[in-house]
Amino acid sequence: MADPKQQIMEQVRQQAALSNARLLVDKLNEHCFERCVPKPGSSLSSSETTCFTLCMEKYMQSWNTVSGQYLGHVKRGAGGAGAGSGGGGLF
Repeated sequence: MADPKQQIMEQVRQQAALSNARLLVDKLNEHCFERCVPKPGSSLSSSETTCFTLCMEKYMQSWNTVSGQYLGHVKRGAGGAGAGSGGGGLF
């Protein structure tokens, strides 16, 4: 069995990851849908689907790049404080 403190920390990490995943989906929908689907209908056209797919891929690549840079910055900033303290804010 894991230490209760470690279990709580892991639960917080999981909740933060879930929250960030929801935020990513919300932002994808907000940004890409508005950009690619000017007149919503009962289905997406081929060009809307292509636009939406490409937009999502770019957005997710950007999200991952920024997240990776942020986590690297946090880990470098935590330096002597220990790798487990303060890191893990995004995933």
